[in-house]
Amino acid sequence: MWLSDTSVRRPVLALVMNLLLIVFGILSFTHLPLREYPDIDPPVISITTDYQGAASSVVETRITEVIEGRIAGVEGVRSITSQSTDGRSKITIRFTINRDVDAAANDIRDRVSRIMDDLPDGADAPDIRKSDADDSVIIWQHLTAKEMTSMQVTDYAKRYLEDRFAALDGVARVQIGGGKEQALRIWLDRNKLAAFGLTVSDVELVLRSENVELPAGTLESKKRDFTVRMLRSYQTSDDFRGLVLKAGNDGYLVRLGDVARIEIGAVEERRTMRGNGISMVGIGIVKQSKANTLEVARLARQEMERVNAVLPAHMHMEQSYDSSVFIDNAIDEVFKTLLIAILLVVLVIYVFLGNVRAMLVPAVTVPISLIATFAVLYAFGYTINLLTLLALVLAIGLVVDDAIVVIENIHRRIEMGESRLVAAFRGTRQVGFAVIATTAVLVAVFVPITFMEGDTGRLFSEFAITITAAVIFSSFAALTIAPMMASKLIEERGRHSRFSLAMDRGFTTLRATYLIHLQNMLEKPWRGVVVIAMMLVAAMLLMREIPQEYSPKEDRGVFYIMIKGPEGASYQYLREHMDEVERRLMPFTETGEFKRLLMRAPGSFGSSSNFSDARGIIVLSHWNSGRKPIWYYLDQVKKLTADIPGVRVSTTVRQAFGGGEVKPVQFVLGGPTYAELAGWRDIIMAKAADNVGLVGLDHDYDETKPQIGLTVSRDRA
Repeated sequence: MWLSDTSVRRPVLALVMNLLLIVFGILSFTHLPLREYPDIDPPVISITTDYQGAASSVVETRITEVIEGRIAGVEGVRSITSQSTDGRSKITIRFTINRDVDAAANDIRDRVSRIMDDLPDGADAPDIRKSDADDSVIIWQHLTAKEMTSMQVTDYAKRYLEDRFAALDGVARVQIGGGKEQALRIWLDRNKLAAFGLTVSDVELVLRSENVELPAGTLESKKRDFTVRMLRSYQTSDDFRGLVLKAGNDGYLVRLGDVARIEIGAVEERRTMRGNGISMVGIGIVKQSKANTLEVARLARQEMERVNAVLPAHMHMEQSYDSSVFIDNAIDEVFKTLLIAILLVVLVIYVFLGNVRAMLVPAVTVPISLIATFAVLYAFGYTINLLTLLALVLAIGLVVDDAIVVIENIHRRIEMGESRLVAAFRGTRQVGFAVIATTAVLVAVFVPITFMEGDTGRLFSEFAITITAAVIFSSFAALTIAPMMASKLIEERGRHSRFSLAMDRGFTTLRATYLIHLQNMLEKPWRGVVVIAMMLVAAMLLMREIPQEYSPKEDRGVFYIMIKGPEGASYQYLREHMDEVERRLMPFTETGEFKRLLMRAPGSFGSSSNFSDARGIIVLSHWNSGRKPIWYYLDQVKKLTADIPGVRVSTTVRQAFGGGEVKPVQFVLGGPTYAELAGWRDIIMAKAADNVGLVGLDHDYDETKPQIGLTVSRDRA
């Protein structure tokens, strides 16, 4: 065929074509994003609306239901879930997997903008964000200071460190955890307000109208132009104390300092974050969706070292949690497996061919095929991940087949007396269409996987394309560089090494033994049928006994603790129980089994008024340190915290796919009223508690938060 004929006649052309594949593959490899697994998460849009001071039932009717009714008709919506808590509404919209997330976000913004006038006056504007598995912190670094308060450390982090880390390549945003932001706190005295005939609304109205900086226009002259600026009169707490609220009938000016205590304090004092028992402020790095996780983590660590070099002596910054450690180790192990597989394949080729020069030809096609595959991954917008690397490992055994077929036929013709050039020319032409047919069959096997729908199809599409591309490139290399190298390297007839002769004798003996057994089997074919039938039955029985799951359990070196108190529990109540959990787990940090024990209260970020939960992150020591598997520590945490009264303590491990930290088994109940749902919830929870295989039972609907009902007397009001 013309491709192999041209390669034998024009060896430089064959060499250049394959070198170009290597160059394009290497360039693509340097630009490919690196992930743990392919991105199979559907487009998700979240809408968060804060309504400070409102009960969850009010948030449900005034905000959540209003927004849900408006966005229900957006194209491609697969599901809408909402959560209404005191002071906050959160709606999550999941779209079909093929929906463009940017277009979906624009449609949601357009729908929500039309109902802004229908929301309560005191509610904040809805915050609409695109959410995915990448929108989570990949690395936590913590700042500590011996002579500074948490509010001062937070202020330092936001002023000098947040922008430095946000400017790193691949960083989407920086999240400050456990910080206490500075604010002006005004503590009103209700008795003094009543004495001066003022209400809270009166004070709020004056603050909004007076604490402003209005435009004052410009001042123009013949030679100079000036911009007039109305300077803000209120800069310090003393300035606010002098703010006039009203003038009395006697001309006395009632000032803010007369009815309130004013001080500089934290926006929210009820926040705690500790690492190994030490209070600290966390700096979390969230990477961009297409950024390389390992590269972003490396840049963040380097920046941390530079920051530590210029920090004051009483301050220190250290790393607490790094999700890239597991990914780095996993990817490194796959690369090692890839290298070992290549070496084993080359060794097997040498054993069977018995000639170093003949072995070099198929050995060269392996790196050409694998490296060129990265160009296809880049063209399709895929990533380097565990599945694409697994595909390359599996493809090693396939990509050498074509070259071996070509070399074996060329070697056979040389043994028959033809010259190297003639044997390469005629031998490759003789098996060329067989090579193409073999490649076409393999492509026909793997390409249909890309047409599978749902998460499975999305997950294995990159796997299938990787193997397909590697096989196609191996066929190209087998028909170009393989015959070209064979025409130059393979030795002429009669040159056999001692190893080659020994291997020939061994294979001759093996073939004779095989022929004897084959003859016996052909004389009594029923024996073969019985053996195959027994193997099929055994395989079916064993398959039923093997556990089935979406993804395997993994020791990722990190697990999470959820501490949940009764609804309405105060920050102080939860803090006491969190301290007790921390106290019981601290011995693991002293033995070195826990590298980091991070505790945070409350568990959620933002301005939520729910203080009934806390979270913990436990970072285990390295896998090679001799520690026990992660499942041992999960059981230990459950045992050590089982007798703590007043709270429920549960543990979870981060999922392999989706990046979530949810529990592996979940059920969703739907019904006409919450009261009926609560009844069925209690029935299911009671039945599930009888199943010894289910642990850490929990639910997300809590109607037990204490409330105080107020009935306004209209006559007296």
